[in-house]
Amino acid sequence: QVRLVESGGGLVQAGGSLRLPCAASGSIFRIHSMAWYRQAPGKQRELVASVSSSGSTDYVDSVKGRFTISRENAKNTVDLQMNSLKPDDTAVYYCNAEIERAFLTAPYPYWGQGTQVTVSS
Repeated sequence: QVRLVESGGGLVQAGGSLRLPCAASGSIFRIHSMAWYRQAPGKQRELVASVSSSGSTDYVDSVKGRFTISRENAKNTVDLQMNSLKPDDTAVYYCNAEIERAFLTAPYPYWGQGTQVTVSS
């Protein structure tokens, strides 16, 4: 069994900051990419930021320069530091990881339960 557990969501004023930690646990052989997605009411889930196993990062244009994704491979964690938050960043944020559970098995996507981020104007 594999679990992803997020925390750190909450209510913040525009211009403020939040950090979202996510930890993977369970039967894990190797974690490939890790990422954060978000879903606002009435909208599709979108990829916010991703980080490869080698540390390469990618961001959706709307958060570039404001959000930073980082991972610690030894601890199976991925964090999303969010600065200069805007009301448009309000959404449920989901942690995602492509996890290989045993040697030479195909990686499978796992999801956290989601954490609410609300940015007031």
